Amino acid sequence: MSRRLTSPARVTVLGTGSWGTTFGKILADGGADVTMWARRPELAREIAKQHRNSDYLPGVQLPPNLTATSNLAEALRGAQQVFIAVPSQTLRDNLVAIRPFLEPETIVVSLMKGVEKRSGLRMSEVIRQGLEIDPTRIAVASGPNLALEIAREQPTAAVISSVSLETAQAVALLARNRYFRTFVNTDVIGTEFGGVLKNLIAVAIGIVDGVGYGENTKASIITRGLVEMTDFAVAQGAQAETLSGLAGLGDLIATCQSPLSRNNTAGRLLGQGYSFSAVVKQMQQTAEGLASVAPVLELARSIGVEMPIVEQVKQVLDGTLDPKDIAPHLTTDSDEPQGERINDDAEAPGGGVVWRSIKRAFDQLRDGGRSPRGD
Repeated sequence: MSRRLTSPARVTVLGTGSWGTTFGKILADGGADVTMWARRPELAREIAKQHRNSDYLPGVQLPPNLTATSNLAEALRGAQQVFIAVPSQTLRDNLVAIRPFLEPETIVVSLMKGVEKRSGLRMSEVIRQGLEIDPTRIAVASGPNLALEIAREQPTAAVISSVSLETAQAVALLARNRYFRTFVNTDVIGTEFGGVLKNLIAVAIGIVDGVGYGENTKASIITRGLVEMTDFAVAQGAQAETLSGLAGLGDLIATCQSPLSRNNTAGRLLGQGYSFSAVVKQMQQTAEGLASVAPVLELARSIGVEMPIVEQVKQVLDGTLDPKDIAPHLTTDSDEPQGERINDDAEAPGGGVVWRSIKRAFDQLRDGGRSPRGD
């Protein structure tokens, strides 16, 4: 049965932060009837009555076909597609509340870019577990999407990904309008990890910005960061091409270069000497990259992928590395020249990721089970 929906579709967006509200506007401007769910009744009233969200999108007028409620059952009633835009670390608890009201054929779309700290799971995996639904009903949206720019109708694009191409296309048909274009793919792993990992690189860029380093430093970290992102994602089963697309390189550029990026802002405060706890207190919205550092590194170590940029970001967060000493692009296993690309230094079929993992295992055996670096 086709999931191609007739207009106007009935859709729900859970979460009224800057990105959730912006995506609600995208959907409404594309012709859907949109209901936002807000935890705070006063914010729901402002959106429904005044068509504004002054807390998160000051000066932006919301469409008349976008309303809001603080009643979750009311928000979900009759929804053909549900878009979730809550902080990643609260997702599982929110799913418990959502599940009783979700209709059997509803498509669920993740707008979040993070991994769950305690499990290391991607958001689509948490949704699948929490709602116990078939993955063909789950999609994710990602790309170079700074909320305030899009809310001001500056043109951009995104990618919708699902293991079901039909589902991805159904979501993409709704999530597009004159200023927002959507593309589709079926590489959910690459699409999600692109959105997660670019946040970590953006924190690093913010740190060097805060320290006062220039464009050479930032360009080298961005470039090497893309290699780290691709190395990690491919080892997890992603397609390398996804990381050079909107969900990888596109999102990386936007997030690293813009002061509108929460992760960039958090990094900049760290670079200026603020402690991790002080940065969290200053941030009005969640910087997903800060919460994703530890679980991403744990995953990377478990699959033998080296991520020197993320390692140094964690050291800055832990207070064990002075921000002015951050130079992950200079970190190598040895003083010998390395290939620039992942597979430039491969010495066996399968590429650099596989070869480096095998080489590391042999090195540890040679050294009596210890890492050659002593960790």
